[in-house]
Amino acid sequence: MKTQRPPSGGPFKRVVVISLIAFAVAVGLGLGMLVGSAKPSVAGASLDPGQIAAGGSPSLVPPSSGGPGEAPSPTPSGSPPPPTPTPSPTPVPTPKLVPAPLTGVLVTPAAAARHPIAVMIDDLSPARPQSGFSSASVVWQAPAEGGIPRYMMVFQENIPTNVGPVRSSRYYYIAWAAEVRAVYAHAGGSPQALQTLRNKGNGQLVYNADEFRWGKSFWRVKTRFAPHNLYTDGKRLRGIAKSVGAKDAQIDSPWKFAPDLARSLRPRGGKIDFGYSANHIHYDYDWKTNTYLRAVTGEKRQKDAVTGTQVAPKNVVIMLMKFGPLNDGSKKHRLEAQVVGHGVAWVATNGSTTKGTWKKASLTAPTQFFDSKGKQIVLTVGQTFINVLQTGSPVTLKPGKAAPADPPRGAQLPI
Repeated sequence: MKTQRPPSGGPFKRVVVISLIAFAVAVGLGLGMLVGSAKPSVAGASLDPGQIAAGGSPSLVPPSSGGPGEAPSPTPSGSPPPPTPTPSPTPVPTPKLVPAPLTGVLVTPAAAARHPIAVMIDDLSPARPQSGFSSASVVWQAPAEGGIPRYMMVFQENIPTNVGPVRSSRYYYIAWAAEVRAVYAHAGGSPQALQTLRNKGNGQLVYNADEFRWGKSFWRVKTRFAPHNLYTDGKRLRGIAKSVGAKDAQIDSPWKFAPDLARSLRPRGGKIDFGYSANHIHYDYDWKTNTYLRAVTGEKRQKDAVTGTQVAPKNVVIMLMKFGPLNDGSKKHRLEAQVVGHGVAWVATNGSTTKGTWKKASLTAPTQFFDSKGKQIVLTVGQTFINVLQTGSPVTLKPGKAAPADPPRGAQLPI
């Protein structure tokens, strides 16, 4: 008896096919429900399904902002958003610098154009230490009555803080201030000086800044006794300059300037000594800073009361000039000087001293300095002290030693 096989595609195969069809239908129904429950979105805002069913135009519904009582929408996972680029800082242009006319120091054009201000300064011992030396571009010193000298500080590129003690005017100081048509600050003066300021103190020679008129710009300190206690400052002096019409503008430099001599070429040491009746002056040349350290009678190191630093100009000028009694009827033994003309001068700069001549062609012309061959002497960039002495006054100059020709083996040559 033969055994018959069930035909191909029998009941077992039909069961498998039916099961697969049922599974596919179930999966399809599940996906349809999932799609039907989702809201389509446009650019992150969901579409209102009611409007879509009604056939209207879809309106954007903003996503939940997580307001009060509402849970904020979760942040979708994935790559973090790109960082916000930091804007590049606007480059700051390097300011253009120009030489200041009285020092040659590189400063801004605005500083180089500031109107010069000259201030008469006391030099009697109760007035020391004085204030303002460190900020001055040029300092003049000359004898006054009784053998007591006075200073005139000239401020140009720098605006000083306290300046003083302020003292009275003399005619020959006006002549030096007139070289730059300075605002000329003082407290009274000799009859000759006051008459000159009344006639030509509105910019013809200088701009008169008498304390008797501009009293609010001056004050007296209680730590010193009069008349050695009158002070002012740069802010108030600049205010006077504006009031009298002394406008800022470029001025011609009266001198020529050059940079410091290289340290390796500077001489070592060197001294200068001279004096007035009531004040002996001494300078020590310091080759490291290329300055002349100043000392006066009673002070081994003359200091600026504002900064506490030693007075140390880059250039020292000594001028010999004729002084004589001023017969103004006051019986105060005031002096007059032959400021226009020429005479003997020494100019110390970069550690070396040159003997030559000073020349001033007119009341408003600059005082300039020439060597024995008639060539204008070049000053070092920085502050200049001009010491004016009576003709015949002794001056002692001690030169320093020449710079070492060759540095020690293995030593680094200073720049």
